[in-house]
Amino acid sequence: MTSTDSHDRDPFAAPEGIRLQKVLAGAGVASRRVSEQLIEDGRVEVNGVVVTELGRRIDPENDLVAVDGSAIQLDSSKRYLMLNKPVGIYSSLKDDRGRPDLRRFTDQYEERLFNVGRLDAETSGLLILTNDGDLAHVLAHPSFGVSKTYIAKVTGRVTPQVLAQLTAGIELEDGPIAADKARLLGTEDGHSLVELTLHSGRNRIVRRMLDAVGHPVVDLVRRQFGPLHLGTLGSGQVRELTKAELGAILTIAREHAPAARAADGTAAAASDDASDDAAGEGRAETAE
Repeated sequence: MTSTDSHDRDPFAAPEGIRLQKVLAGAGVASRRVSEQLIEDGRVEVNGVVVTELGRRIDPENDLVAVDGSAIQLDSSKRYLMLNKPVGIYSSLKDDRGRPDLRRFTDQYEERLFNVGRLDAETSGLLILTNDGDLAHVLAHPSFGVSKTYIAKVTGRVTPQVLAQLTAGIELEDGPIAADKARLLGTEDGHSLVELTLHSGRNRIVRRMLDAVGHPVVDLVRRQFGPLHLGTLGSGQVRELTKAELGAILTIAREHAPAARAADGTAAAASDDASDDAAGEGRAETAE
């Protein structure tokens, strides 16, 4: 037996870890009393296992906690923001040509934030800013294809046949592609408004798809990224994600994290890759 075996530990030593209800209260889930009720009701999981004992202690740095199936972030150093990126801003934290970039939105925060994926300069809309490299890596990873919804103003009148063509699939120079959903929102003055949902992260994919069916994009906005909706957030505005929004994207990230690590190596490498991609160091834009 080694000195780390349980019966060799000092019986008078303080129990390891922190009480679960205290951790939940510290994470802002609820008061400690309400957190105790959540535990007793079987609504709290630790590492995927339901916990109902109030005396349970956990390691906040390593254990994964969820309430009602929604992941909880215990690390208060992590920050998660939603930006409505304006047209004309490049999705980089250090544009090598000196063009307007994301620093005007991130410099006001102490943390070193970076963007999850990219939007090209002429595309506006929802962009996530964070310092959580693991989450950024999974959400932007091409294998996991988190869905994104765009509203495009295009030239010409889009017909039901065109919408069917977009969802059935079209052939582009880099291979076939199909939208998950496509619908017409309206037409006016020789233009159409089209809502397009897809999970591809290929370069300028929305613009190329619509151009391929004869309706070039005049204006493009990303309205939704996975479970996150842009809502009424104004152009150029930034806000913290709500607890419900954060729980939703953390849950997605945790579900796919093991596969992401297997595909691309360690979590540390994932964090470094996410940061480097955000910095825009000579990499092509993965813009829609």
